[in-house]
Amino acid sequence: MAYVALKRGRERRARARHPWVYAGDIDVVAGDPTPGDIVDVVDYRKRFLGRGFINPVSSITVRILTWDEQEIDEGFFYRRLAAARDYRRAVGAEAPCYRVVFSDGDMLSSLIVDRYEDVCVVQTLALGMDVRKDMIAAALRDLLGITKMYERNDSRARELEGLDQRSGFLGDEFPTAFWVQENGLAFWVDVARGQKTGLFLDQRENHRAVAPWCDGARVLDAFCYTGGFAIHAAAFGAREVVALDSSATALEIARLNAEKNGFGERISFIEGNAFDALRRLEAEGERFDLVIVDPPAFAPGKHAVEAAYRGYKEVNLRAMRILAPAGILVTCSCSYHMRPEVFIAMLADAAADAGREARLVELRTQARDHPILLGVEETHYLKCAIVRVS
Repeated sequence: MAYVALKRGRERRARARHPWVYAGDIDVVAGDPTPGDIVDVVDYRKRFLGRGFINPVSSITVRILTWDEQEIDEGFFYRRLAAARDYRRAVGAEAPCYRVVFSDGDMLSSLIVDRYEDVCVVQTLALGMDVRKDMIAAALRDLLGITKMYERNDSRARELEGLDQRSGFLGDEFPTAFWVQENGLAFWVDVARGQKTGLFLDQRENHRAVAPWCDGARVLDAFCYTGGFAIHAAAFGAREVVALDSSATALEIARLNAEKNGFGERISFIEGNAFDALRRLEAEGERFDLVIVDPPAFAPGKHAVEAAYRGYKEVNLRAMRILAPAGILVTCSCSYHMRPEVFIAMLADAAADAGREARLVELRTQARDHPILLGVEETHYLKCAIVRVS
């Protein structure tokens, strides 16, 4: 088997069981492997560290799949996919809609599989997974009993692997837009055109977590997208919900979701920039019992953390200023590079500038179907802080 030998002193990450091997860590590539092939990773003394697939085009040159000297073949992937399924059953994370495979969190680096009732959406974001896509799809059909499958490989992450962007059916065609259930509520999903693979499944448990703060409350859901938090807040007894987003398309679906669930009269919608809208609401003296802030990622890379900190601070400061006394702020960040300790420090800064006292009630993360693999920080990306603001 071909192998990749690491430079002396560069094996620490692999020994700590982090599955990414960067180009700068590599001393020698031996055996002339074809891109996408399975290779061994060894230290400078040729001692075995792990085994995974190689792509010389990518800065993550090898993605390790196993730390054992075992065959990586069709049976390996079938067992690993079965383990991912069984994990979700064991922790009660199976639902009508959930993440079946979470990349490195399931030791299947770059593979994402989401299930929307009887439809599976597949992303193969690195070459090694992409060349095995048909095999993976066949295993998923057998393990999950699903025949409807759609490929959402339109992510820019594929460009870093030298791969094209594409979407389409993996097998027979079927309607790609339909109603699904989340926490007993109806949501319109479009697996061909929606954000990510259709819905933000990582927030499913956080949507439920707002329940204690909603009964009789006036709620603002900023960056509402298609109304995930807003619909749940209404279902949990909010007397009024204001849903804010800059996307007219997202708001159109959010309105559809509100009507479908019988909340059309309790949820109103504002189209506009959240920063501007929050300033305007403050100037108009508006007050809310619960403000939810769930923006897109402000820090796509390390270089953007400083600017992202300012952006997160500004939007949370504005949110705190329109909270009623003893109000609740539910605020999120899906930026991996905004680490939890930095996120909390940012909230403290925002509270100080807003002239408010803030108490952290709970710091949550992504749903259990997005498992965090210890030692692989990249699998812990979502922060959801529940803060009481006096």
